[in-house]
Amino acid sequence: MKEQPIDRFAAELEASRRSAVYEGTKATHEKRTRHLAARFAEADVLRRTAGEIKQHVVEHLDRYLPEVEVKLRQHGVGVHWCSTADSACATVLRILQARGVRRLVKAKTMLGEEIGLAGYLERHGIESVETDLGEFIVQVDRDHPSHIVRPIIHKSRREVATTLERIGLGTYDDDPSTITQRIRSHLRGKYLAADAALTGANFISVESGRVVIVTNEGNSRFCLAAARLHLVLVGIEKLVPRDRDLALLLNLLARSATAQPLTVYTEFVAGPRASGQADGPDEMEVVFVDNGRTEMLASDCRDILRCIRCGACLNVCPVYRQATGHAYRSVYPGPVGAVLSPLLAGSRFPEWADLPKASSLCGACNEVCPVDIPIPDLLLRLRARGKQEGGPQARIGTLPMGLWSWIAARPELWRAALRAGAALDLLPLRLAPVPALRAWSKDRDLPAWRGGAFRRWFRHRSRL
Repeated sequence: MKEQPIDRFAAELEASRRSAVYEGTKATHEKRTRHLAARFAEADVLRRTAGEIKQHVVEHLDRYLPEVEVKLRQHGVGVHWCSTADSACATVLRILQARGVRRLVKAKTMLGEEIGLAGYLERHGIESVETDLGEFIVQVDRDHPSHIVRPIIHKSRREVATTLERIGLGTYDDDPSTITQRIRSHLRGKYLAADAALTGANFISVESGRVVIVTNEGNSRFCLAAARLHLVLVGIEKLVPRDRDLALLLNLLARSATAQPLTVYTEFVAGPRASGQADGPDEMEVVFVDNGRTEMLASDCRDILRCIRCGACLNVCPVYRQATGHAYRSVYPGPVGAVLSPLLAGSRFPEWADLPKASSLCGACNEVCPVDIPIPDLLLRLRARGKQEGGPQARIGTLPMGLWSWIAARPELWRAALRAGAALDLLPLRLAPVPALRAWSKDRDLPAWRGGAFRRWFRHRSRL
């Protein structure tokens, strides 16, 4: 019985890292649940409504994308369309080079991580500095984010203090206030020296053409204050039809991501600096990126395009809590990553076909999703696709389920298996003659055997 890569990673994980992720996600999930229940009597109705709004956008992107381009251009914003990660990186580089940009400050953007933008710009001689505190630590450590909202949930403050000492930001001090102040002071100079700023976009309103950016640290505002150019990198699915839709989605996003009534900083950017404004960029360019989203749109997993990157499904997922984000080998961890990563892989899907199996299918991810994505259903569809397309990871689990199918299709064998099943209660798997069963039982308990009762009941009822 072959283990999945995520199992092997989790088995070798340091207890301190697992504990940090488990406690952090558990606390956020429980706080989110309390706040939603206290504020909204029918939170599930709101989730379903938000899901319908986002699904409407997904189903009508062919209409909304041209409309939002018109609105953005009316505000003096340049618009660019990129079909792949490579073309998106090249487009950003071309825009920066055309304006002589050598220093760039970045607000947190998962799409930037997805396309590998920071490394690409570095290879072409442009300094790209992450200004979100967690992303800054990830960047200087040459690490990878382990959570969609909290990139360094896997790190302790002692590790962060060690990093700051290593890069010359003071002697070791793991006081959180000191850590924050040192990074803030360091980044202040980066903001002032930057030629351009790059942000993502949580939403773009088709009705008004406003770009909505939410942060908890205010770093996106600092990015935009001094830079002459504002670049927005956004997936083609991040649209909402009307401004009024934002009231619902922002309420659900903040509570689902960080258990707050509203994110600390919410910006509505309608274009470059107006003539009467003292601060702000002189130019604004929006880069829309497909990178496999059109293929998702044509698949039976298109519902994943509703995702607003809140991380609530990670916080509640028992697999993510035990394995942590790095086990998923992708920018997007947790249940949403188990769907997104294989889909984004395109022709390399079989290499990622194990991720949909990294789920108990308990359904908690769907219950907390603020846009009501049926993640368990999507995981099952991807498991089926993995079975069809093959590949080493896709075949994990074929032997036990294939054997079960073969026996279940033969009544005599099935009845014999039921009669023999009770014997399993008498044979602890740690003593089983098959080494793979002993290894499997180290981390799992076999439920007590309960087979055969239905057949006895049915035979009795059929005689009545």
